Amino acid sequence: MSALLAVLLFLLIGGLICVFGYLHYVKPTRLLDQLKNNTSDVLPTPLRPKLNKTDRSVARFLEPVGNLIPISPQDAAAVRNDLVAAGIRSSSAIPVFHGSKIVLSVVLVLLSLVMRGHFKGPVAPLMMPMFAGFIGYMLPGVILSRLIKRRRTAVRLSLPDVLDLLVICTEAGCGLDQALVNVSRELKKVHPAISEEIGLLNMEIMAGKSRADALRNFAGRTGEDEIKKLVAILIQTDRFGTSVSDALRTQSDYLRIRRRHEAEERAGKVGVKLVFPIFFFCMPSLLVVTAGSGMLALFHNLFPAMSAFH
Repeated sequence: MSALLAVLLFLLIGGLICVFGYLHYVKPTRLLDQLKNNTSDVLPTPLRPKLNKTDRSVARFLEPVGNLIPISPQDAAAVRNDLVAAGIRSSSAIPVFHGSKIVLSVVLVLLSLVMRGHFKGPVAPLMMPMFAGFIGYMLPGVILSRLIKRRRTAVRLSLPDVLDLLVICTEAGCGLDQALVNVSRELKKVHPAISEEIGLLNMEIMAGKSRADALRNFAGRTGEDEIKKLVAILIQTDRFGTSVSDALRTQSDYLRIRRRHEAEERAGKVGVKLVFPIFFFCMPSLLVVTAGSGMLALFHNLFPAMSAFH
C-alpha cells in the first residue's frame, strides 16, 4: 500500500511540474498570442548603461584625466568604434578609457619604483619601471579586445534563435520592422547583447533612417561576419521583394550546420591538444604509481650488490 501511495504521489508531482512547465515555458502559442495584439506602440527600451556608485565614482575620476590627452579625430573614431563593438556607448567612454591607461601606467610605475630594491642587477631597476608603464598603458586595450571578442561570440551564438523568432514573426503576419521589435523584446533576458543591438537598430529606423542604412550600421557595430551576411540577405529581399521568411530559415539552418561542424572540428583537435598535458603530467604520475615500487626495490638491492663487487 505504501509503495502504491509513493507511486501516485510521484505521478501527481510529475504531472503538476509538466503542466506548469508547458503553460509557462514551452507553450507554442504564447508568442503567437502576443503577436495577435496591437504592438505598434511598443518601442525598444532606451540604452542606458547600468553603473553602480563605485563605477560612477571611478568614471568621474578617470574622465578629467583622460581629457588631458590630446586625441586626434581619427584615433577618437577608432576608439569609439571599439567601445561600441564592446557594448560601451557612454558619451564619456573615450576619456575614461584613456584616463584608465594613464592612471594604470602611473600606478604600475610607482609600484615598480617602490619594489626597485628587490630587483638585482644594474639593468633591472631601470628597465622594470619602463616595462611596468608599458604594461599599464596597453592593458586597457587588451581588456577591451577581450570584451569585443566575448560580445561577438555571444552575438554569433544567439543568431540562430534570432532568425527562428524572426521567421515566426514574419509568418504570423508582422512586417520586418515589427518583427525586429518583437525579437528585441522577447530575447532581452536570454540574449541581451543581440537584443540591445536590435533595439538600437529599431531606434535608427524609427528616427527616419532608411532600413538599408540602419541594417548596415547594425552590421558595422557588431563586426560579426554572420551578421554582415544576414544584413546582405535582408537588404536583397527588401530590394527584390522575395520571401523574407524563406531566406531567414535557410540562413538559420546554415548557421546551425556550421556550428555543428565547428564543434566536430574542435572535438577532432582534442586528441592533439592532450598530447602535451598527458606527456608532462599524466605519464610521470602513472610511471610513479605503476613502476615506483619496483624501481625502489631494484635500487635498494642493486646498489648494495654493485658496491660489494668494488
